[in-house]
Amino acid sequence: MSSSIGQNATLLLKHQSKINSQSGGIPLCNVQATSKLRNSIVFSKKFYGKSLRSSVLHTDLMATRRFSFVARAVLTTDPASQQAGKFNLDGDIELQVAVSPMSSGVCKIEIQVTNSNDDNMILHWGAIRDTKKKWMLPSRKPEGTKVYKNEALRTPFQKSGNGSFLRIEIDDPQIQAIEFLIFNEARNIWFKNNGANFHVRLPAKPQNIQNVSIPEDLVQIQAYLRWERKGKQMYSPEQEKAEYEAARAELQEEVARGASIQEIRARLTKGGVESKAHEQTPEQTPSKPGSKIPDDLVQIQAYIRWEKAGKPNYPPDKQLKELEEARKELQMELDKGTSVDEIRKKIAKGEIQTKVKKQLEKRSYFTVERVQRKKRDLTQIINKCPKYSAAEPGEEVSMKPKSLSAVELFAEVKGAQDGSVVVNKKIYKLADAQLLVLVTKQADKTKVHLATDFKGPLTLHWALSRKGSEWLVPPPDVLPQGSLSLDMAAETQFTSISSDDPLDKLQIQSVEIDIEGDGFTGMPFVLVSAGNWIKDQGSDFYVELGVRSKQRELKDIGDGRGTAKSLLERIASLESEAQKSFMHRFNIAADLLDEAMGAGELGLAGILVWMRFMATRQLIWNKNYNVKPREISGAQDRLTDSLQNIYRNHPEYREIVRMIMSTVGRGGEGDVGQRIRDEILVIQRNNACKGGMMEEWHQKLHNNTSPDDVIICQALIDYIKSDFDINVYWKTLNENGITKERLLSYDRAIHSEPNFRSEQKEGLLRDLGHYMRTLKAVHSGADLEAAISNCMGYKSEGQGFMVGVHIDPLPGLPSGFPGLLQFVLEHVEDKNVEPLVEGLLETRQELRPLLFKSQNRQKDLIFLDIALDSSVRTAVERGFEELNTAGPEKIMYFISMVVENLALSSDDNEDLIYCLKGWDRALDMLKSKDRHWALYAKSVLDRTRLALASKAEVYHQILQPSAEYLGSLLGVDQWAVNIFTEEMIRAGSAASLSMLLNRLDPVLRKTANLGSWQIISPVEAVGYVEVVDELLSVQDKSYSQPTILVASHVKGEEEIPDGAVAVLTPDMPDVLSHVSVRARNSKVCFATCFDSNILSDLRKAKGKLLRLQPTAADMRYTEVSKDELKGTGEVSSNSLPSLSLVKKRFAGKYAITAEEFTNEMVGAKSRNISYLRGRVPSWVGVPTSVALPFGAFEEVLSYGPNKEVADKLKILKKELEGDGDFGALEKIRKTVLELVAPPQLVEELKSKMKDSGMPWPGDEGERRWEQAWTSIKKVWASKWNERAYFSTRKVGLDHDCLCMAVLVQEIVSADYAFVIHTTNPSTGDSSEIYAEVVKGLGETLVGAYPGRALSFISKKNDLNSPMVLGYPSKPIGLFIKRSIIFRSDSNGEDLEGYAGAGLYDSVPMDEEEKIVLDYSVDPLINDSNFRQKILSGIAQVGSAIEELYGSPQDIEGVVKEGKIYVVQTRPQM
Repeated sequence: MSSSIGQNATLLLKHQSKINSQSGGIPLCNVQATSKLRNSIVFSKKFYGKSLRSSVLHTDLMATRRFSFVARAVLTTDPASQQAGKFNLDGDIELQVAVSPMSSGVCKIEIQVTNSNDDNMILHWGAIRDTKKKWMLPSRKPEGTKVYKNEALRTPFQKSGNGSFLRIEIDDPQIQAIEFLIFNEARNIWFKNNGANFHVRLPAKPQNIQNVSIPEDLVQIQAYLRWERKGKQMYSPEQEKAEYEAARAELQEEVARGASIQEIRARLTKGGVESKAHEQTPEQTPSKPGSKIPDDLVQIQAYIRWEKAGKPNYPPDKQLKELEEARKELQMELDKGTSVDEIRKKIAKGEIQTKVKKQLEKRSYFTVERVQRKKRDLTQIINKCPKYSAAEPGEEVSMKPKSLSAVELFAEVKGAQDGSVVVNKKIYKLADAQLLVLVTKQADKTKVHLATDFKGPLTLHWALSRKGSEWLVPPPDVLPQGSLSLDMAAETQFTSISSDDPLDKLQIQSVEIDIEGDGFTGMPFVLVSAGNWIKDQGSDFYVELGVRSKQRELKDIGDGRGTAKSLLERIASLESEAQKSFMHRFNIAADLLDEAMGAGELGLAGILVWMRFMATRQLIWNKNYNVKPREISGAQDRLTDSLQNIYRNHPEYREIVRMIMSTVGRGGEGDVGQRIRDEILVIQRNNACKGGMMEEWHQKLHNNTSPDDVIICQALIDYIKSDFDINVYWKTLNENGITKERLLSYDRAIHSEPNFRSEQKEGLLRDLGHYMRTLKAVHSGADLEAAISNCMGYKSEGQGFMVGVHIDPLPGLPSGFPGLLQFVLEHVEDKNVEPLVEGLLETRQELRPLLFKSQNRQKDLIFLDIALDSSVRTAVERGFEELNTAGPEKIMYFISMVVENLALSSDDNEDLIYCLKGWDRALDMLKSKDRHWALYAKSVLDRTRLALASKAEVYHQILQPSAEYLGSLLGVDQWAVNIFTEEMIRAGSAASLSMLLNRLDPVLRKTANLGSWQIISPVEAVGYVEVVDELLSVQDKSYSQPTILVASHVKGEEEIPDGAVAVLTPDMPDVLSHVSVRARNSKVCFATCFDSNILSDLRKAKGKLLRLQPTAADMRYTEVSKDELKGTGEVSSNSLPSLSLVKKRFAGKYAITAEEFTNEMVGAKSRNISYLRGRVPSWVGVPTSVALPFGAFEEVLSYGPNKEVADKLKILKKELEGDGDFGALEKIRKTVLELVAPPQLVEELKSKMKDSGMPWPGDEGERRWEQAWTSIKKVWASKWNERAYFSTRKVGLDHDCLCMAVLVQEIVSADYAFVIHTTNPSTGDSSEIYAEVVKGLGETLVGAYPGRALSFISKKNDLNSPMVLGYPSKPIGLFIKRSIIFRSDSNGEDLEGYAGAGLYDSVPMDEEEKIVLDYSVDPLINDSNFRQKILSGIAQVGSAIEELYGSPQDIEGVVKEGKIYVVQTRPQM
């Protein structure tokens, strides 16, 4: 060590060896006192030179107690944290040390260095155990601690005010002290204690009264008294435990002083507390004299009551009442003549004693224990897997090329011939060959095609049927040529296709049968080859000839666009095979997975839809086929193994694979499935129940077990537990979708009801409980208990013929993980769900890293995670009742937990993670009483809603088209198809989250004084209500009468349609978005409504005439008569302003500098930006600009090489103007992009840009210039975008006279972008500025990007005090590297009375990067000083520019590294 400071430090901490030898050290003072004594004595300590003087404040209590106190330098052992030492290290630098024991047995040491600005301080330390001199390294250490040479720990101090601070917590009871030095790493200086180590002795735990046993009911009463003395305040679980231990300690002290338990009981149960207990339980009656109920039985009975109530958290008064109620119930039993031993046998059986003992050991008393959640960096669980790209409407997914077999090609050709409708299509396997049966229909003629690539002669032995599978001889006119009519059948030889048929090259043989009319419904058949019968797995082949009653014809089911169409059709062709049994279905699904993967996400969506239809009983589970349970579980095992491999190798598909697996049981080869068959026989034998319902169920289980058996087993258990109430049996069945009709529909029908005897009860409950695990192991992979068992391992012994099962625990589970699973199982049915949800989420977080590691039994982990996910949803839904009276903090905490759960289940969860971080911050703001907490929480709520809407939209795009197409092919009930996506969303956490958000929203709005409305354009209106889904869908419509539009979706870029006098929406477009500006300019009422009840009321008013009367923050609406319309003005084009444009001419220059900007050369946008230069304050930046003037486009069009483009544009314009073909608009835009640049334009633009100090794109290569040229053409082409074209038509402008200049500016790669209106547009108040700010580029503010910007107002007489109106909820920010932007600048934007701004495109040369925003690290949100500086700066810019122009301005600008730039200004409309 190079130097040492602190030789004169007045330290009471010395190395242990120094203390033992008394060589100048100051030993430790031992204080032995009870908690009451400690709470009564105050030590006053002052340092004088090198000694510590202590004075003791004497109390009356001290006279009654014996204690020892050695007045030497001490570290306090008082539980209240008191300063143990204050020492000078160097100059003004001081060291402070405080030691305090915590209630959990942990000792807390706080070390602070004050009056030092040095942030390089490190604590070099170790622990002393068992008086050994050598340092040992505690396992528990502060965050950031590093091990130094395996001999010491080094912990950095944390900067705190004018010093540094750290805290050490020691939980090892064998550690007696810690020693340390302080090291300044930057200066290489060590701070010592007179040349030795600092030594801190830890307080010893009092030992003399810890083993005194106090009855728990007395502890309850004492805790109640303490609680009452403290004003009956609400305790957290931690405070509650501390209070109980304090109550116990007080009673232990009494015993230590000589009081007996009987004396304490007499004191506590008389007088005030006894009367209070009676007030709490007025119906209580005194016990009979002489009766004595052991305390342990009272505890057990109280625990049973608490468990039945759902394990709620009870306050102390309720806990006392519960103990008395338990005692009362037991006393009543005694009064009836029951003995204490009999009561003990009745209630103290099974695991109950262990549970109660565990509860008492934890000192939790009617308080659910909680898991300790680890602090995690949430960004570490972000998944950025690219989301599946759904096919656009009208687009079929592009699948990987797959070669079709000869039979499949034959089916494709025949299915497309003659305009016939395919009503049935099946392909069977014939060893190494295939057999196609294709049924088509045209008018009343049915055609059956059979084709096969079977090698060798083949005969069709067939018949027709009118019902069922009967065999009827085909009529002579149906028999193909050469057929032979037999008794009840016919035979027809397969023939090769003739050589003149294009299908000849397929080398197949076929039969074609024509059937007139609809008299026959089916065709049974078998095949004959070389005298051998070929059947369908032992049964006759059978094909249905007509369209099934539920199935719709292919022409009515759409064309399968937006789906993996060929896969869905293949699934439909195999459905009749899949209907035979679950074994068939799961094996077919496994076979189809490769084909599904070839179609990507939509292929897996097709498998999911099919499996979901199966799981919801929309498809037949079993049809005329017996299959062993082990064969079903083996097929499940094969399918889930394949899904496991996709999950492992394709992270982008994990979410949808999870959804597929949730519809399929886990399965398992051999023994697990076989036990379903064996174990039911053992149950029947052991419990003498071999007839009736149990025998019928046994036959069903042997024939074809299914997930219904889990429900049947649960119904039997519920029935037995209810003392054989048959209504309970049917209630469980019906609530889970099993009716009498369904029981009768099984191949082995269940006709009978259960009928057991009372003496069978205990055995049946035991055996059926064990059997339930077997059933769930196969059918319910996502069942929590089954999933945990599969991961943790279990063993079931065999009995006689019944095989045993042994499942090994999964290797590599993290330490503590089994304890988490045990916690979850113990509390899964608790009424108080908050600790359970915490435990479930902690378990999922611990499990998460394992899900991404490859291992053989990865699917067991996936099923466990699915089960945990599902359990969170059910727990939260169960907790809704608890939240009815909860405050915002609890609701917000539940929301944060559900967001976390949803994020853990999502492939692309970045937005959800940032929502979660937002909720965490909102909770912190609420707890710290930040006045903006509700306003901030509202922004997080809005963003969370947007995330949910985005997720729902992705689900709908991916799943719904497949559900509709496959559902139609399979004849699924239409209602099940219509709600398919909705039900998939409800199956996850999203629905619960939406309900929680709806519950919190009005609370936040009320707290933040937001009201139910945001008025964007405050115009009074009278009109007829029209309800639309999207404003975009009606923007080109013209209403013949004044219309109030209630639109569910408004993005921000739409036009207001003619005739609309108001637009009301639940959507949240920015106040300064295009549609908002349009509404204000057009004097149209525009408002956002946050209250779903008000919106519902408005929608119900469809067709009614309403008057809207907006105020600053509310909207009054009343129904009026038609007379009210008089005087409001009729909807007519005559009321529109009369405007005209003067066509600008080319002035001979392709490019000009800012100094050349004139009215004849460029629009107001360019002129205004030029005018600002040199006139705004010097701290405001204005980007350098050049322009392509008016007429440049027309001049380029006349350039010789562009003649073909010019001619094409003339034709398209004629189609547009003359024929009214608005589809020509898109064609014109595409045609403009074909223009080539005249060399003179390139040279002039290059020269002007370089002269102005701007970078020339061509210097980076020809490709960069082409990018710039394309951007210029896109600006010109935007003259023909739909919104702009219809806008000019609406006001009668001659579109041909509209000219487009292009303003060229270097992009400022913004940190923030803003728009200012120097008169508040919502209120018209000219005394205040209104502005909106977004992260990144301003396109997210003025374009159709969801979410709100940060908004604020600033009074012009106090620009340094901006007031935030709303925090941002936009999830996306746009960012760009150094680049050039080409801005539209038309002569249409200059017209007074016409809002032409924003109609045309501004195009950056480079594409912006979309970034998901994390506002929790944004200083504009989190740093009030930074926010005040930026917002007041923006307000000052607005004020200065308004003063410069002398009129209200609409200003756009950006902020880069704190500097403000203005990129354009125009008069505020």
